[in-house]
Amino acid sequence: MIEDFPYSQASENNKQAILDVFEQKLQGKSSVLEIGGGTGQHAVFFGEKFPNIFWQSTDVAENITMLNLRIAHADLENVPLAFTLNADDSLWSTGKYDAIFTANTLHIMSSKSVEKLFAKISDHLNVNGIVLAYGPFKYAGEFTTESNASFDLWLKERNSNYGVRDFERVDELAKNAGLTLLEDNSMPASNQLLIWTKPQ
Repeated sequence: MIEDFPYSQASENNKQAILDVFEQKLQGKSSVLEIGGGTGQHAVFFGEKFPNIFWQSTDVAENITMLNLRIAHADLENVPLAFTLNADDSLWSTGKYDAIFTANTLHIMSSKSVEKLFAKISDHLNVNGIVLAYGPFKYAGEFTTESNASFDLWLKERNSNYGVRDFERVDELAKNAGLTLLEDNSMPASNQLLIWTKPQ
């Protein structure tokens, strides 16, 4: 039963706000690569909302079984089963997409893994494609809210390599990958949706 599938309340809470942005930014796009699909709630929700967009979800190996439970149950023609993708891998076994989306991942990756992610991301993005990254960020070294500061402490208690990322550093990595910042959208629960584009 779908009620028994892995579930993320955060994904449920943020999907509509993300959809509001996607309805504008995914116009004319035909494919999305999702990095860090988690419970599959985003893949299925957005796959249903955009039936003409091929939505390929991925995650690290230990999460693939969980991710594919919901995707297989939904049985959407445009949302195939997820496959393994790790930013630390020297080679990504995937092609190019019109958009790359990742939500709530950068703060549960090491800073080195974030660097590797952005070093590879442009190679898998079509010209005029976009990268969309959802999650909390710091600006000029400052947290946007006390709740994000507390969240950062909680993350570091779990793993010293985790933590809320600096917007400026992430944008620098994107620029080094040939991406240009298009938008910085404020989202619910003290999160942002950053959007970069790969110009011609």
